[in-house]
Amino acid sequence: MAELTLTQFVSLDGAVQGPGGPEEDTSGGFDVGGWVVPYGDESLWGWISDCFGRADGFLLGRKTYENFASHWPYVSDEEDPVVAKRLNSLPKYVASRTLGSVGWHNTTLLSGDIAEEVAELKRKPGRELQIHGSGALAQTLTQHELIDEYRLLVYPVVLGKGKRLFEEGTPPTAMQLTESKTSSTGVALHVYRPEGRPAFGSYALDQ
Repeated sequence: MAELTLTQFVSLDGAVQGPGGPEEDTSGGFDVGGWVVPYGDESLWGWISDCFGRADGFLLGRKTYENFASHWPYVSDEEDPVVAKRLNSLPKYVASRTLGSVGWHNTTLLSGDIAEEVAELKRKPGRELQIHGSGALAQTLTQHELIDEYRLLVYPVVLGKGKRLFEEGTPPTAMQLTESKTSSTGVALHVYRPEGRPAFGSYALDQ
């Protein structure tokens, strides 16, 4: 049975929109895209490559699929023997009700009940089915408690705008921190696993 993992770039104030470039996602008037680019370093990309090396398949939302499909098929295995090789060869599943077809090699379109279809994919043998980015899809799967591990790369930048991963209405969830490290450029890499409902208490003084 495969685990579903999410790797997400997050600003210090919680934004996940348009990390890779100014034109990646300008919806809602978002005009500060490309905020991860100045922080890339060898330690960060090494961690990301290790993450991709554990994948047996990828689950992508429509926008992330379109961004990936416009780039990675044109990167050779020799140029990037881990990320490009795995993205171009392994199974990819795209959650979309608006795409009519998908042309990237070894890609399947999921257009039904996404929670049911992903639950079925998780029941197949394998190591990890990985989500990268795909914020709207990740929110849906979080609502259905289908994500087994959150890999959050928190960048030392405040954007003041943008879509959030954990929007209002997200089920209250306790998280166990299983790994934490920092890149030389100050990107904090935190790995969390859901632990069910959180406990609550009070610091109010007894009367």
